[in-house]
Amino acid sequence: MRTAHDPDLAAALEHHVKVLAGDIGERNVFRPDALHAAADYIAQVWTRRGCAVMRQEYQVRGVPCANIEVALAGRVHPDEIIVLGAHYDTVRNSPGADDNASGVAALLEIGGMLQALSPWHTVRCVAFVNEEAPFFFRKDMGSLRYARAARLRGDRIHVMLSLEMLGYYLDEPGTQRYPPLLRYFYPARGNFIAFVSNLRSWRRLRSVVNAFRTSSGFPFEAAALPWWVPGVASSDHSSFWRQGYPAIMVTDTAYLRNPNYHTAHDVPTTLDYGRMAAVTHGLAASIASLRPGGASPDKA
Repeated sequence: MRTAHDPDLAAALEHHVKVLAGDIGERNVFRPDALHAAADYIAQVWTRRGCAVMRQEYQVRGVPCANIEVALAGRVHPDEIIVLGAHYDTVRNSPGADDNASGVAALLEIGGMLQALSPWHTVRCVAFVNEEAPFFFRKDMGSLRYARAARLRGDRIHVMLSLEMLGYYLDEPGTQRYPPLLRYFYPARGNFIAFVSNLRSWRRLRSVVNAFRTSSGFPFEAAALPWWVPGVASSDHSSFWRQGYPAIMVTDTAYLRNPNYHTAHDVPTTLDYGRMAAVTHGLAASIASLRPGGASPDKA
């Protein structure tokens, strides 16, 4: 199994990012061929690893769109589900290396790693379409379509983790910004990964960060905050909050750190694949170790 310091994992992540943000580039309903190429690439990676790929398909402005999913059955509690998601579309005029090819790359690799780790819960890895404007928080947002369908089926979702930009890190002082007042409580260097939830999801947040602390030495920060704090609801996890499910965003903090956010400069060469690999390994081990009822290994 790959480890946090395995260069092969870093190389695999870099390859995924280069395909999505380099070879394919900007991918959204306004560039449907690129959007479909990204979806096909994701499906092909998982198919090559022996996973059964499912698609939740629908049309937006006459363009076929799909959430791409693989499910790994839990060995102890298969009826309890962890949803691990990342959006594969981009804003217009950006190749989206950090936003969000980095999250998709981690999603692809975690899906493969969990095949060997045998998680307690069933894990659904989902690549979501249409997270970016003009679809964010609207009915055609891919994660909202998925979360609504899950609620209608009565799915027992233990927690949803949204992988939203995982690749940009800076060690210099003053490189990390925050919404008002939070800067007094968190580091000034942008060299950590953040776990962010709403107030209702704080128990799941605690169990996930406990599991990550046990599984990884990578620096992290965590916060349960009101949904209206700027940036807190700004990804696919908010779709699950709206359906009453606990959900957490895992992020390098996006525009609060990365100056290339939503620009043409968000390219593969700007990312730190070694640190991405450490985060990816830690997340895979954490997800595999989560116990029923939210307990993590050191609390079980």
